[in-house]
Amino acid sequence: MAATAMSMRTGATLCRCPLLFHLHNNNHNNPGFMVVARPMPFRKSNKIKVLSQSQSQSQSHYSQSQPPDASFIQERINELPKLVEDILQTSINTGPRGAVRLVQGIQAVIGVGTQWLNDFSQRTDATGGISNQLQLGLLSPPYLRSLFERMGATYIKLGQFIASAPTLFPAEYVEEFQKCFDRAPPVPFSEIEAIIREELQRPLDAVYEYVDPVPIASASIAQVHSARLKSSGQEVVIKVLKPGIEDILVADLNFIYVVSRILEFLNPELRRTSLVGIVKDIKESMLEEVDFRKEAANIEAFRRYIETMGLERQAKAPFVYTHCSTKRILTMERLYGVPLTDLDSIRSLVPDPELTIVTALNVWFGSLISCESFHADVHAGNLWLLRDGRIGFLDFGIVGRISPRTWAAMEVFLASFASEDYEAMASALIEMGATGKDVDVAAFARDLQKIFSSIQELDTEIVIATRRGPNSNSAAAVSANVVVDDRQMNALFLDLVRVSESYGLRFPREFALLMKQLLYFDRYTRLLAPDMNMLQDERITVVSNRRMRNMNSFP
Repeated sequence: MAATAMSMRTGATLCRCPLLFHLHNNNHNNPGFMVVARPMPFRKSNKIKVLSQSQSQSQSHYSQSQPPDASFIQERINELPKLVEDILQTSINTGPRGAVRLVQGIQAVIGVGTQWLNDFSQRTDATGGISNQLQLGLLSPPYLRSLFERMGATYIKLGQFIASAPTLFPAEYVEEFQKCFDRAPPVPFSEIEAIIREELQRPLDAVYEYVDPVPIASASIAQVHSARLKSSGQEVVIKVLKPGIEDILVADLNFIYVVSRILEFLNPELRRTSLVGIVKDIKESMLEEVDFRKEAANIEAFRRYIETMGLERQAKAPFVYTHCSTKRILTMERLYGVPLTDLDSIRSLVPDPELTIVTALNVWFGSLISCESFHADVHAGNLWLLRDGRIGFLDFGIVGRISPRTWAAMEVFLASFASEDYEAMASALIEMGATGKDVDVAAFARDLQKIFSSIQELDTEIVIATRRGPNSNSAAAVSANVVVDDRQMNALFLDLVRVSESYGLRFPREFALLMKQLLYFDRYTRLLAPDMNMLQDERITVVSNRRMRNMNSFP
């Protein structure tokens, strides 16, 4: 079977103009020849480096440091009993599991520390100089990410939180933690079986006809097994919380909380960053993720949204079997389909792949206002085209909730983004960001224009493979996939955050979650509908607050 592969690189524009190429057709008939289309080299993106307020305050603090006065010392003395009480109570709640995690933490630090020492000695011997990252030691982004991955579930989730919150953390850490992978070796099935039996208070064969001992997937917190219900014969999947994960989370999060309390006590300036408040939010979010009753509620809310809006023929979320679901196990209908990045399979299921992305966008945009929460992790593994042509939404462990005020500003932002009206975009971002000072809208708009002009320079690679059967006259089967440099996408968003912070704006985390999902949808649009502007196409409805005010509330 002959095969021709073509790699096409193009700059993506806001209006999704057709791709233009200059093809070198030499040896095109050679079955093993690779045809490469390359446009002129792109200009480098305009990177706007703006010192954030926190950085400037930090520099000012260190350059003008003075000995603490008597009032500062007295204030610390007055707050000390509350700090001690807080630490003692947290330690009691943690119990002996804290000692176990301490030992594991020391082992992780030794492992990454050894790696750092090796790199340090090699770099010193080779160049005689020391890079900034090596000078930071284990606090440098790469080594800190490595340490988080060694520490397991809590710190992997914390790393993912850092990656999704560029308004809260330095850009170099946000960029590095984009690489934080949530993968872990599977737990032996005997332990998984024991957890299911304990949760259901019955033998497995009383509920399931069979459970596949080989997991479909294994992450830091849970692993998933396929199964069949005994009563109905329905194919299902069982998501099982790994043993000991709750104890690890509680111990780790309590430790992080104590550290944040001590840091705020020693440096009251950190209160301006709401460090303890951020840690509390992270703790609440993580503990929700290991309570599968919350995920089941998220799924049911999304299913009600689909039913209420009459979208049953367009989209689907898995049915939850509550009689065999608990806090630690979640039994769901098994869906069959392909991710939205698999163009070849999508073409075999539907005649027009473009309608697939239109449907997915309409369903997701509608959920922002019409549902109690929106799906906040629509990567290709969680957004499928099902065998019956519907869009399948999977894994509701991460959801977002958007306030009416933020969404009103977000609507204007999206409209101005599509029309390239940067003054309207600036006004929308000012409305969304919390600031106590006047902002020069015109100057802000000019800075935004510099940032978003770099979208035209994003490097997109569409890999197309064409295969023919033994008969040269037979139709060709085409498969394609889209590859976008995540670092460029992240840099674009980080530039937006940096510039906004220079004007005193701080966005809610829900804005970062929304933008991340829009970037996912932008990638799918590049593949399935390269000529479509997802924010201007008349087939796509971005639901308006004004229209929603007249709608009944959801049950």
